[in-house]
Amino acid sequence: MKTPANDNDHITSTAASPAVWLAEGQSSQRDMLASLQTLKNHADTPFNIIASHRHNRPEIFEFADSVYREPSTSTADNDEQAVLESVEPLMPRWQFVLEQAQKNNVKVLLTGRNGIDYEAQREAFVAAGIRLLTGAASVAALEVIDDKFAFMQQCHEHDIPVAEAWRFDNVAELEALLATYGHQPLCVKPVTGIFAQGFWRLDLAKNDGEQYDSFEHLYFTEEKKINTAQFINAYANSVMVQERPIPMLLMPYLSGQEYSIDVVCEYGEVLAAVTRYKTGKIQHIGYEQAVMDVVIPLIKAFGCDGIVSVQTKADDDGHHRVLEINSRPSGGIDYTTHSGVDLTQVGFAYWLGLTDKPILADIAQQITPCQVRSIMVGVKVEEDITE
Repeated sequence: MKTPANDNDHITSTAASPAVWLAEGQSSQRDMLASLQTLKNHADTPFNIIASHRHNRPEIFEFADSVYREPSTSTADNDEQAVLESVEPLMPRWQFVLEQAQKNNVKVLLTGRNGIDYEAQREAFVAAGIRLLTGAASVAALEVIDDKFAFMQQCHEHDIPVAEAWRFDNVAELEALLATYGHQPLCVKPVTGIFAQGFWRLDLAKNDGEQYDSFEHLYFTEEKKINTAQFINAYANSVMVQERPIPMLLMPYLSGQEYSIDVVCEYGEVLAAVTRYKTGKIQHIGYEQAVMDVVIPLIKAFGCDGIVSVQTKADDDGHHRVLEINSRPSGGIDYTTHSGVDLTQVGFAYWLGLTDKPILADIAQQITPCQVRSIMVGVKVEEDITE
């Protein structure tokens, strides 16, 4: 498959029909494309499915009718390396996608991992007749969502139950916060980040002064527990933090059940949603009204638009509190298909005009609670794939 970056070579089918475009996502692009192919096979109105990515990803592209390589500053596999690269792409990603979308009669574009770049050019996409789905309807909203501290402050302003958080930018601030709030179980995480990157539980307020073993976080890595003194020492002596400061949050560790909620929404209105929680390796899929009572006003407050995911966690009293919004589909959105409600199909069928506007109450009635186990699947790639 020839899909070189920064040029117009691509694999394509006819562009006469309307099209949907899924730009590079974090981890669910392949599953969503597969759902769209199923929708296409059962739809009375034909449409084309386009996918793009900055890397050559045949396991993703195999579910698209047309594929493009997005312009990128780096072909490095590591996102951190891409951040450090100073080379400019031949064309901004949003401009490349817009030009190709206009040629391919694209009607709906889900932007995935680069939503802010696209959102800043919303007027150009609207003028081209393209329904742009970035997760919100303004750059300001997306920036607040990405900044977990600003996000939590705005939740408070809207009287939305949210986890408490205190920001620190250096060791002195961290130690001062620990002196004030160290009587309770605490955790830390970066102000910005994904996939639980940088999240750690501290061993404060454990019974009888018990501490996490000094080797525990290196051995039981999935437990995300670290001795507090070791965290402070690592943070204080980190060359990485000194060279590229990482704003962090200190938060109470909530002991209740954590939920992930996949949401189809339009300008702040929830059209469809599926809730899920995890015990061990099992995902429990359903529709928890108590959780949705928190999610619905949250989506409204931030004007969320597209397919987003929300994380909540119950406190010691069982009250659900918001942790964050991810302004893009979650990696587990495909789990929703097992409930009888495929949220990818629900959203895109509506945005393509194949169905009427979804009604949340009706969608909730269609959900069949179930349990899902995720498994790893391998795909064969060509020898020239280096990622």
